[in-house]
Amino acid sequence: MEFANFIKVLWKHKNILIIIPLVTIIVSFFLVKNLADKYISSAQIATGIVDESRHLLDKDPTGIIQDQQIDHEFSNLIEIMKLKKLINQVSYQLILHDLTSPVPFKPHSKLFETMNQAAKKHAVDVFTYKFNHLEALDYYNEDENGLNELLRSMDYDERELRKDLTIYRDESSDFITVTYESQNPQLSAFVVNVLCKEFINYYTHTIKQNETDAVKFLAALLKAKRDTLNEKTQQLQNYKIKNGVLNLDEQSKSIFDQIMTYRDQKLQAQKDVASYNGALAKINDKFDPNDRKYIEASTNKYNQAVVQTQDQLHLLTDKYVRSNFDPRYKKSLDSLTSKLALQLNQTSDNYISNPLVAKDDLVRQKLTLEVSRDLAKYSVQAIDQALNNLNAKFDRLVPFDATVKKYNFDIEIASKEYMDVLAKYNETNLQSTISIKLRQVEDAAPEAAEPSKKMLLIILSGIVSFGFCVIILFIIFFFDDTVKEPADLVSRTNLPLLGYLNVISGTLDLKKLWDVEHRDKMKKFKELIRSIRFEIDQELHGEKVLGITSLDGAEGKTILAISLAYSYSMINKKVLLIDGNFNNPTISNTAQPKIYIEDYFKNNPDDYESFSNSTNVMGNHGGDVTLLEVSDENFIRSRFNELKVKYDIIIIEAPSLDSLNKSKEWLLFTNKVVAVFEANKDIKKSEKEYIDYLKDLNGKFAGWILNKANFKDGRP
Repeated sequence: MEFANFIKVLWKHKNILIIIPLVTIIVSFFLVKNLADKYISSAQIATGIVDESRHLLDKDPTGIIQDQQIDHEFSNLIEIMKLKKLINQVSYQLILHDLTSPVPFKPHSKLFETMNQAAKKHAVDVFTYKFNHLEALDYYNEDENGLNELLRSMDYDERELRKDLTIYRDESSDFITVTYESQNPQLSAFVVNVLCKEFINYYTHTIKQNETDAVKFLAALLKAKRDTLNEKTQQLQNYKIKNGVLNLDEQSKSIFDQIMTYRDQKLQAQKDVASYNGALAKINDKFDPNDRKYIEASTNKYNQAVVQTQDQLHLLTDKYVRSNFDPRYKKSLDSLTSKLALQLNQTSDNYISNPLVAKDDLVRQKLTLEVSRDLAKYSVQAIDQALNNLNAKFDRLVPFDATVKKYNFDIEIASKEYMDVLAKYNETNLQSTISIKLRQVEDAAPEAAEPSKKMLLIILSGIVSFGFCVIILFIIFFFDDTVKEPADLVSRTNLPLLGYLNVISGTLDLKKLWDVEHRDKMKKFKELIRSIRFEIDQELHGEKVLGITSLDGAEGKTILAISLAYSYSMINKKVLLIDGNFNNPTISNTAQPKIYIEDYFKNNPDDYESFSNSTNVMGNHGGDVTLLEVSDENFIRSRFNELKVKYDIIIIEAPSLDSLNKSKEWLLFTNKVVAVFEANKDIKKSEKEYIDYLKDLNGKFAGWILNKANFKDGRP
């Protein structure tokens, strides 16, 4: 529905939609017909960012290249190319060309023409110096500011060059394309080539300088880390030499192994002593004391030899233990053991015969066990002494170990830092050797003129102007809250509609309207009046007093009242038309009635002329007066009762509701009320209380009459 209404708005303003685009097309034609041809030159720069053939040494081992990182690198290159200092380099080259060449790229400007030879030479010197030193003109310097104005006059300044300069990456390729558009093919090619050359030189110099600085910094840092590592290593060596520490881990392990060995041997010796003591105790129990004396007396000389051998064996055993069981003492120890056994055998062979000769074997065993027990006891003492010495040595190694570990930790950290810096140095050094080298793979050359866009511009101007008009009309339509159709009035007020009247241009002659055929709009008006008359009859239900009002003045109440009066008279109804609008008595001024409200409704029967059946209009004298000021309500009702007897229908044109009580006083005496609303008007906030009043008339309000509605094909 809204779209259909918008289409109606467009159709209503179709002349605007045709004339404005047509005028725009004509103006555009004259503006573009003398436009010069455009020439575009382009060049390509290979970056090497995604060219795998240029990344053989520093190729990513994962084989994955992040697209976002690549986009950042290309964006960085493009933004560098757009730097003002590089565009200024192009500006300097352009103006130097025109200052020194007999064939300039552009016609000389007025400022250029005013320069003499000395000024031109000075300009060449300054621009050359600025170009060689990659400097910008100082606008606060009067001389350089004048040279900047020269660039502007020739449209060689940085802002003008940017307008027609385009720099972009060719889709997902390795190339950056630079294009420039101008009215001179040589100028376009010159700008592109100079910009590419200066960009490559600037980028190469900057990158090389950065890489050189990075390599120098890393080299100095690497030397410092290496010196720190060497210093830490030398401190550890000096500490080991000073304290006689060779290899703490090996030394501590060796001492620990010796301690464990001695402990095992001590345990075994203790077991032997216990076993020997037990065996000797058993043997002693079998000997009588007298027999022991006999045996000792007979073997005394042999026992002395055995004791001497045992003492030698004790000494040799002690040396053997102290030497950590050195094999050199093993042979001597075995020799003494054999000698002791021989002496014991001699003692056994020279026993003196007595009745106890059966116990000779026990004597030999006892002597042997005593020797073995003594050896075991002495070895325990020697082992304890050796264990004490080893534990002391082990305890001395503990503080050495802590200090050595601290030195080793410092060396480990220094070594890690050194290796990290070394790896970074090697990586940076490699990158500086094989870093990206930009190269211009395609030079810009003068090209043919671009296809003319004049017709396209003309058509585009017409389309744009048409679209602009449509947008303006849409904005007007969107913010337009006026009532245009009967449905709008019903939806906005929630009150019923009786009918509507179309717009009539010129003067409406009601007598001729009902006598002869008129043009379509007049005929339509008459049909709509008939329709409204029918609807009013249905609402009155035999009642006779109809009040006509409106929200605001001048909305068509008078036309409706007069038209309805004529319409009812055409069906042979006796009609009384009362002009109740004291503020604007149009009916009274037009009809010149014989009787007036002030006379008829005044409570004085001698002051008015009696009505005749031929009287059909009651006027008023106008002025600031209300109906109830003319007479009281009861008397007025009695007068209306008299009028109802004489007339079939009484039509009252009441004042508009914005006159407050003047309208409401008339509506007290009506049976039904209709309100006239003029189409294409908005309902004001102040008028909403009048609508509420109509809703509160308790069914007396019959409906709206929409006046001055626009029609097309018989529909509003």
